[in-house]
Amino acid sequence: MPNKPIVASHNPVCLVGGAPIAENAISAVFPLVSTFVGVDGGADHLLAAGVTPAAVIGDLDSLSDEARATFAERLRLVAEQSTTDFEKALTRIASPMVLCLGFTGGRLDHALAVLNVLARYSDRAVLLLDAHDVSFLAPLGRAAFAVAPDTRVSITPLGEATVTVSGLRWPFAQTRMTPDGFTSPSNQATGGRVTIETDGPVLVTLPRAHLAAAMKAAVRAE
Repeated sequence: MPNKPIVASHNPVCLVGGAPIAENAISAVFPLVSTFVGVDGGADHLLAAGVTPAAVIGDLDSLSDEARATFAERLRLVAEQSTTDFEKALTRIASPMVLCLGFTGGRLDHALAVLNVLARYSDRAVLLLDAHDVSFLAPLGRAAFAVAPDTRVSITPLGEATVTVSGLRWPFAQTRMTPDGFTSPSNQATGGRVTIETDGPVLVTLPRAHLAAAMKAAVRAE
């Protein structure tokens, strides 16, 4: 962390960005998190959902006037030119796990920048959620989760990695994966335990219904 955390919690925290989200996206994670942080314009999603954030973090150039006034005491300006609002917020949250809404499904360049941040902070348990999918960076070493047969499991390298996977219809072992080389989109679980071993950053994407499995698999060792 470059500075003292703005928000600290022993439980998962939800970051809300400004990309389009489903009307019930925020209320759907109420059973999982009680602390929300607006990331710049994402504060407007929280305002619409009637949720008061612990903080609103970013360069604060995308807030509506209403959100700016409503959350005035919770605004935390981070005036860095070399980081995105997502990175500004993530690096100022102390939490064992971070769920992220409103960071995919909008502008492609913004989504790619988010993936860049995930690759550089591979020690953090961060999950990207949208209406269809949940994605997380597999912990370095070994990760495992259980999903039903035929569940879609996509494995996308965000850097160079040597990867071994089992429990999938198309398993592979000690395989070099790179963003411009081999990837494994739309693989399928055979049922039971899926195991991923990696020495580099690989993004795992599951259907949104398997959020609980993703949260367990994304946990980092203490």
